Amino acid sequence: MQNRPKPPHRVGVVTAKDRTFRQNTRRGARRFKINRVRQFKRARRSGAELPQVWKGMLWVALSGLLFTCLNTIVRHITLTLDGFESQFLRYFFGFLVMVPLLIKEGWRSYIPVDMKGQFWRGAVHTLGLLLWFAALPKIALADMTAIGFSGPIFIMIGAGLFLGEPMRRDRWIAALFGLLGVVVVVAPKLSGQGGWYTLVMFASTPVFAASFLMTKSLTKFETPGVIVFWQAISVSLFSLPLAAMVWQTPTAMQWLGFVAAGLLGSLGHYCLTRGFKATDISATQSLRFLDLIWSATAGYLVFGDVPSEFTVLGAVVILSSTIWIARREGRAVSVVTDASLVTDVTNVTNLTHVSDVSDVSVVKESLRD
Repeated sequence: MQNRPKPPHRVGVVTAKDRTFRQNTRRGARRFKINRVRQFKRARRSGAELPQVWKGMLWVALSGLLFTCLNTIVRHITLTLDGFESQFLRYFFGFLVMVPLLIKEGWRSYIPVDMKGQFWRGAVHTLGLLLWFAALPKIALADMTAIGFSGPIFIMIGAGLFLGEPMRRDRWIAALFGLLGVVVVVAPKLSGQGGWYTLVMFASTPVFAASFLMTKSLTKFETPGVIVFWQAISVSLFSLPLAAMVWQTPTAMQWLGFVAAGLLGSLGHYCLTRGFKATDISATQSLRFLDLIWSATAGYLVFGDVPSEFTVLGAVVILSSTIWIARREGRAVSVVTDASLVTDVTNVTNLTHVSDVSDVSVVKESLRD
């Protein structure tokens, strides 16, 4: 049997420094692998660390509650004050309530990375508000509610087309069941008497969806505070000319109402932006239908409106779809986390098989990066 030729000797000499580095790398890799597994098991046993998608859902649900309180206040004010003026003052006071944060943290903390994107987002949001306020006094409340809750459908379509988010079937099922719950509530009250104003209100829905998609895109490199701050500035500037045309000096109670509206609006948009930053925007859209439950609760507590049996039935459908998608998203995150753990451990284990000078240099470069 003929002996195979020996492979040529590798060029390079392993110095004592390289040998020490290789030993430290193996030791550190084993320690990292053990700690990673322990941390993961501890987190799963205690359940203390919520999945990121659940955090995003909770932020969005909280934003809906804050927006409901905001709309309750603005509804009172717009009964005696023009809608365009109310729009300007609501966002102007949203800017004013953030001035103390600007002073505390310094103006440099609120310089955006993409100034152009901030003003484009503000312009789109202002356009949606103009369409919404123009149609608001001309159509029935039930018609407005049904049209407004078509927004999550537009957002999910846009998230798949423009943001590259997965078009998962369970998210669509939850959103459609949430929309079904809304239909159960508002269908008996639909009038269809809004005429072309119904189309104007419907046109505002995809505009608002585009604004939220732009917000999601901005969260990749902007903080939630910066996004909310510049939204308040941009919408105030774009709304000022229309407000000046119909200006009417508010009363003392209306001024106080705008202060509260500015605070609630800024907090609501901050929570919404935190939710969009935490997870896929499409994963949070089924929770938007919870706003109907918050509105029914506020109507009962503030205005004495007793929920009908249709409202109760619709609320049960919405809550069921919300709980179902939350559990599905939590299980999906658990599967991804398990897979990432295996990948991390495998990658770290591979680092322990460094055997020559070239491999040592590669590890050094990867650690430096």
